[in-house]
Amino acid sequence: MRIKRTRVKKEVMRVLIEVQELLTPRSIEGYLSGGFVRDAIIGRDSDDVDIVIGAEAMELGRQVAKALGGTFVPLDQENEIARVVLRGKGCGEQKKPLHLDLATMHGSIDEDLAQRDFTIDAIAINLREIADPSAPLIDPFGGQRDLEAGVVRAISEEAFRRDPARLLRGPRLAAEFGFSLADETRAQIERHHQLITQVAAERVRDEFCRLLAAPKAAEWLRLLDELGLLLTILPELSPSKGAEQPKEHFWDVLTHSIETVATIEFLLRIEGSGYLSDEILAFAPWSQALEGHFEEEVASGHKRKTLLKLAGLLHDIAKPQTKTIEETGRTRYFGHAKEGAAIAQSILERLRFSVREREMVQKMIEHHLRPGQMAGEEELPTRRAIYRYFRDTGDVGIDTIFLNLADHLATRGPNLELGEWRRHAQSMAYVLEQLFREESVVSPPKLISGHDLIDILGMSPGRELGQLLEAVREAQAAGEIANREEALLFIKKQITKQS
Repeated sequence: MRIKRTRVKKEVMRVLIEVQELLTPRSIEGYLSGGFVRDAIIGRDSDDVDIVIGAEAMELGRQVAKALGGTFVPLDQENEIARVVLRGKGCGEQKKPLHLDLATMHGSIDEDLAQRDFTIDAIAINLREIADPSAPLIDPFGGQRDLEAGVVRAISEEAFRRDPARLLRGPRLAAEFGFSLADETRAQIERHHQLITQVAAERVRDEFCRLLAAPKAAEWLRLLDELGLLLTILPELSPSKGAEQPKEHFWDVLTHSIETVATIEFLLRIEGSGYLSDEILAFAPWSQALEGHFEEEVASGHKRKTLLKLAGLLHDIAKPQTKTIEETGRTRYFGHAKEGAAIAQSILERLRFSVREREMVQKMIEHHLRPGQMAGEEELPTRRAIYRYFRDTGDVGIDTIFLNLADHLATRGPNLELGEWRRHAQSMAYVLEQLFREESVVSPPKLISGHDLIDILGMSPGRELGQLLEAVREAQAAGEIANREEALLFIKKQITKQS
């Protein structure tokens, strides 16, 4: 196997040659390594280039940045890693900047590669030979073999002790590439899973979100649970494991929560399902607009669909502690959505999610039952109910509908009743149709302001004024009033009723 130089972008290749031209007169050895080489071998584009050099990386990084017109960033002074960010000159028409990460080589190149985590990331090529298609790769640990076999294998067990973030990075890499974990690597992760508690919250968050963003995320969550990682990262889920539910639920709480991630992927057309048919999917709402909605990046590169999966995993987290059994034998979970939202907020704060991400996931969980409560079983939601729903859920109204639909599928599981599902899915499709086609239902135009009520009706600023304005908006959404005159008449009637 050879590095696919034809797949390395011309702009990137030109930059690499320029870097080598800087190293040659200084008699400095440089090697491409890590993810860039791995991606080039399998034909994937990459805008992140790892170069190990036989020199002091910080000083050389400054020289490379100056020579190439880039920006120097001292990425990790303790481990001697410098970054050069290239825009324009280094990247041609690429949208993203090109990152050159220069690291000081420790010992020989073989000794340096031995400090890496996984065999597929421990492959290198001498920078002097980058333009030579016949140049051999430096692969002391069989990384090419594992790439061909689709296996993520740790170089040594010590790799996890040196950097416990690798305990999560291994499964994440396998998830992203559609690979499997080597048996001995699985055993090593299971033995050392508690070390993940030593890793900075931001690193755990990023690795976990990248795993969630990958296809078949539910399968990898099940594996994390088997390895002991899932409940170590999210101990708040521990009471859910094995927590039985009423007969209408096919699975216990934790299994149901993981299955909800799978049904989210099913509804978003990411992955199929072993027990859910195309007929079931056909009833669920979908459109180009919805696809674009879930592809939106929210923060830190995390997309809406990833946050939806996270909400799916956490949505029933408070069920064990809110469980009650009535005298009739009926099991209830009063307040589990609201309490679960508070627990999720605490988790996301601990993992250093952004304020917006925390608010989005919290709101989805708090309102995940609402879509199914907007109308009776054989009825479509009223315009007023739709208005109130989107007023309360804000910019996660769509996301919460899909969480609710996924929850429905993951509750019934293989025992899903098709007629019940069809009615519910079509009701949600109707709500989304109102959102996209009838903007006045969700966001009616302002007919009257607080100043109007003060000037015309002599009202005083305060809570009552705000309540009347909100009542006007609801009446507009319901189609009961359509202009300023009707709004004023409506308010006068409301005031008369209250007096």
